[in-house]
Amino acid sequence: MEKTILSVSNINKSFGKNKVIDNVSFELQKGDIYGLIGSNGAGKTTIMRLITQLSPLKSGSIKLFDKKINQQALKHVGAVIETPVAFDRLTVRQNLKLVAIQRGINDKKKILKIIKFVGLEKKLNTKSKNLSLGQRQRLGLAIAILPEPDLLILDEPINGLDPSGIIEFRKLLEKLNHERQITILISSHILTELYHVSTRFGFIYNGQLIKEITKEQLDKVNQSGLILTVDNVAKAARIIDAKFADKFTVLDDKNILIHSLDIDSSKLNQVLVMNDVSVISLTKKEKSLEDYYTNLIGGVKHD
Repeated sequence: MEKTILSVSNINKSFGKNKVIDNVSFELQKGDIYGLIGSNGAGKTTIMRLITQLSPLKSGSIKLFDKKINQQALKHVGAVIETPVAFDRLTVRQNLKLVAIQRGINDKKKILKIIKFVGLEKKLNTKSKNLSLGQRQRLGLAIAILPEPDLLILDEPINGLDPSGIIEFRKLLEKLNHERQITILISSHILTELYHVSTRFGFIYNGQLIKEITKEQLDKVNQSGLILTVDNVAKAARIIDAKFADKFTVLDDKNILIHSLDIDSSKLNQVLVMNDVSVISLTKKEKSLEDYYTNLIGGVKHD
């Protein structure tokens, strides 16, 4: 049975006459890595600030473990929003020690374990201001997870990282999710990386949540391959299964997605026609999360 960690219901936010969040609702189940996708100004950061009470909520409700979120509930939430919070003149160890004191954590070994977990053991005594951007992101993550939160909120955590830093950060998130069972809400402009780590996606446009989709559903509608449109899907599927080794998915009563771009399309067409299946079209499909997002936004703009 799924366990709801976070429930956001009908939240709104305006700055003066400018409505930046418009009736947004979504839920995070335990174990989710929920990728929040949207352009600059779409409302991603504002949503995260509302959840963490960095910005006051006046309309709608936000619940953690089915209880209204407040300062007590926020003890179960770790967050890195906008920029990692660390004191420049304190070392990595001192920054974490300060957080431990604030959170009532007396286990010194725990601090060292967290530092090792995020890969900063060689920077224990380095001042925060002397860390690279990637190392500061790691420190911000260490600060956020030190209290062992149930929910981790990360706003653009891989901005400015080089490719190797991005891959390392992705592995850290996967470890947090798989080994520590931490549920994660994350936003990023780098959609390829968001695709790699997320289990579910929410698309924000002009302050509205316009689409939610699981990674499994996204893969089903967005895979590369060949879209075969025929007059008899059931018969075509039987023929492909018998005559070709390629995997395929029946999308609807007209279309089949063949999960390969290497299949001999002329032979496929010939075999189907010879077995009295009319081929209406056979088109190449190469799409990514970016393509899905672009098409989704394009559809909204034309509504």
